[in-house]
Amino acid sequence: MGFALFLLSAATLAFEINLTRLFSVAQFYHFAFMVVSLALLGFGASGTFLAIYPNLSHRDLPSTFGKLALGSSISMLAAYLLTNWIPFDSFSIAWDQRQLAILLLHYIALVTPFFFSGLAISLLLTANAQEAGKVYAVNLLGSSIGCLCALVFPSLFGGEGMVSLSTALAGLASLFCIYSTAKPSVHFDLKTNATSSRKYVTGFAGSLILLSILVSTAIDLELRLSNRPGLRWMELRLSPYKSLSYALQFPGARAVYQRWNAFSRIDLVQSTGIRSLPGLSYRYLQPPPAEDGLLVDGDDLSPVVTSMENLDFTRYLPIYLASDLRSGAEALILEPRGGLDILTVLAGGARSVTAVELNPLIIEAAAPIYHAPQVQMVVDSDRSYLRRTSARFDIIILSLTSSYHPIRSGAYSLAEDYRYTREAFLELLDHLKPDGLLVVTRWQQTPPSESLRAFALVVTALNESGGDPHQQIVALRGYNIATLLIKNSPYTEPELTHIRSFAASRAFDLDYLPGISIREVNRYNVLPEPLDYQAYTALVSSTSPQAFYSEYPFDVSPPTDDKPFFSHSFKWTQASQVIAEMGRTWQPFGGAGYFVVVALLVLALIASGFLILLPLAAAHWRNTTASFESMIPIRVRATLLAYFSLIGIAFLFVEIPLIQRFILFLGNPAYAMTTVLFNLLLFSGLGSHWSSRISLRLALGTLVLLLLSYPTLLPIFFHQTLGFPLIVKLALSCLIIAPVGFGMGIPFPAGIRLIAGWSRSEALIPWAWGANGAASVVSSILAALIALSFGFSWVLYLGSACYAGAWLMGWVLPSQTLEAPRDR
Repeated sequence: MGFALFLLSAATLAFEINLTRLFSVAQFYHFAFMVVSLALLGFGASGTFLAIYPNLSHRDLPSTFGKLALGSSISMLAAYLLTNWIPFDSFSIAWDQRQLAILLLHYIALVTPFFFSGLAISLLLTANAQEAGKVYAVNLLGSSIGCLCALVFPSLFGGEGMVSLSTALAGLASLFCIYSTAKPSVHFDLKTNATSSRKYVTGFAGSLILLSILVSTAIDLELRLSNRPGLRWMELRLSPYKSLSYALQFPGARAVYQRWNAFSRIDLVQSTGIRSLPGLSYRYLQPPPAEDGLLVDGDDLSPVVTSMENLDFTRYLPIYLASDLRSGAEALILEPRGGLDILTVLAGGARSVTAVELNPLIIEAAAPIYHAPQVQMVVDSDRSYLRRTSARFDIIILSLTSSYHPIRSGAYSLAEDYRYTREAFLELLDHLKPDGLLVVTRWQQTPPSESLRAFALVVTALNESGGDPHQQIVALRGYNIATLLIKNSPYTEPELTHIRSFAASRAFDLDYLPGISIREVNRYNVLPEPLDYQAYTALVSSTSPQAFYSEYPFDVSPPTDDKPFFSHSFKWTQASQVIAEMGRTWQPFGGAGYFVVVALLVLALIASGFLILLPLAAAHWRNTTASFESMIPIRVRATLLAYFSLIGIAFLFVEIPLIQRFILFLGNPAYAMTTVLFNLLLFSGLGSHWSSRISLRLALGTLVLLLLSYPTLLPIFFHQTLGFPLIVKLALSCLIIAPVGFGMGIPFPAGIRLIAGWSRSEALIPWAWGANGAASVVSSILAALIALSFGFSWVLYLGSACYAGAWLMGWVLPSQTLEAPRDR
């Protein structure tokens, strides 16, 4: 049973993590965010089910566990196929009522695998309440291995293959559990034993289904392992609104490269219809160069120029101005994606180019550009490289890595971006030579939003580093691109003259320049009002930047490492307009991804209320309320409810901000998620195993103190070690997370033992499991909302407060039940 539980736990977590990747590719980031909530909802619902049907725990345990593992395996595959073959169209939900039914169908399908898995685990906890620590430890250890599977195997099997792998692991758990305990039958009389006949038929059908699943998933995995396409019906279908879907609609377009790794899917599309040169002046009158399109997760198309023989077009790009001002420069380009910025600075006469790119698949897809003679390639995250190197550069370019998205769509508002924070811009300025230039490019929005936020970051960084924003910033505007050039010292008059000449010859508007006048702005790409110029000058001249940010219609205050949501510009003052336009605009979320999270929170609250209240109502309906009361007093039951709810909220309030903070440290969301989850689950499993020997009060008190110190200690630790090699940072991450993870593994099994001590029937264990899961559903969404609004530190503080509340519950319950048991 232990090995079967281990396999099922690994399969469940690998499936959960992989779902976030599949939704990021097939749909958008918002839908990937829902996966954690759906998983926890399934686990919570399993506790409710077992509380309503407690007799399930009295059946043959290995057989029942095997059937539930088979149900999880079947539903993993079925949920993927259903959501893939019947896609949800978020853009048309406002006027197509069928989409609501499809969304509900998706919810049910995606919750089901986690329901079966959670029911199997809850069943084992109920049947082995006195050994809850060991059961919970095996569950957590298996889950930690599932994290590693989600990190290692996507590069071999792809996202679709990971569905097959998860399905197969759950199927193997069922196979091991059922057939390791099977007893051969010598005689079978169909006429005299109808019950046995039904069991035989059911067992035969189950075996046939299990065999079919294992064979089909094995075939799919073998095909992918040998670099051949997997089974056709497993192929992922992308939303028609994804950039890749658009690109492949052009006649003759084809994908010539497609690969997965743990954190992305990279496609390279060859098409004569690709014409993407962001910022190109309309005064360039020659045919554009031939290009391929490089896409990350099916979106954000970046051009890959296929020939480097004629680069005259680069002279008409805004960032060429930096090369004009710094001939023969040593340049640093951060995340150049398809390499357009590399070609531009090379055409401008750069002496050397250091290109920092985190994703090795991008380098592989655009190999000719990254392997040009003057280019030094670095595979690392921007922040880690900047912390590690002592080099100074003439030009640093923060490449534009996203496609244009209307600010009112909130398309990336939930995504962390540690390149655009106050701390990152201070690092960038620190790596410029005395007269060096920092180039930042953002999409042009009306009214200004992302360009203004980048401008605010520059102003803040210059002020904090002792610079003068009035004299060190130039802002250009083209048809759809805003470009900021920040000099590490005041601009000289000859430089300003050259900038004016460059802008005029290419029809770029000047939005900010030392000494700029109103007569110089809004001349070529004419707007009804010079909004960018007005916003930039107002911010620079403001004596109270906070007052400016407060009055502006969007949130354009500078992001920080504690709150790194550059694209989250939503303010509640926009809410009335969003609601008024709902269903009248093609934007899927009316103007803010924030509303998606709010809607999810409302759904989670409703579902969680049912998960907590339904078992008690069912107990009343079944006339078992009296038995509950005779076993456990009302005060104790209420305290237990609060206890399990608090530790459910606290676990996610610690897990989610730690994952988000470690993105900066490890440089990649997949590395951060895998490292944090692996260590939390591994050490929580160890804590659970040893929980019977440790005082619960001592464990919770120590955990609270640790968590209160993390918001202060983590930034200091990251600052000192961010430039270390990845392998060293992984080891350091283990040391940081281990004590917290160990402490977080103790409260749940200790609580289960408390219930077992009060009630010999252990009827409340599924109820406690459901309450814990329901609270976790709410906390996973609430943590994101709090982080968006107040930052990660506040989420950690609230997590420690919840553990402190659980510690206080210990003083309400009889003290003898909370201490570690003495040897008898």
